[in-house]
Amino acid sequence: MPKAKSHPDQFGFRFEAPRMSDKPAALAGLESQIASAVGTILNSITEPREVTAAKMSVLLADQVSRQMLDAYASPAREGHKVPMSRFLALVAVTKRHDVLDILMREIGAAVLVDEEIQTARIGQLQLTIDEANRELKRLKASAPLIRGGNHA
Repeated sequence: MPKAKSHPDQFGFRFEAPRMSDKPAALAGLESQIASAVGTILNSITEPREVTAAKMSVLLADQVSRQMLDAYASPAREGHKVPMSRFLALVAVTKRHDVLDILMREIGAAVLVDEEIQTARIGQLQLTIDEANRELKRLKASAPLIRGGNHA
């Protein structure tokens, strides 16, 4: 049976836990990165920003305008920091979880969406199997034979 090809929208997944840097100022500039992430998302969508803002408004039960989205995307407009609820709503309506994942890795976390948790579980199980196989190999190389079956 031929190996199934990955879906073109699936980004590569490695089962390696992200680590947050413990260096001073590790999160300095995060506001700018968030604004850049908003810009990346907005530049990737094909629908008018007014439509995206309307979808966010419905999801949040709060008014979001195109002008707000434009302001959130500008790192120069420090007075227009993106509230987390609005950033998450933008991710949700555009389905750009990949952009959220990049930001989450800055704090030592990762984003899995829907059934991707199964892929992560496969990775976890594979690591467990590999570890068990290494232990089995070590034991086979050094374990003594058990006394024979002759009990006279």
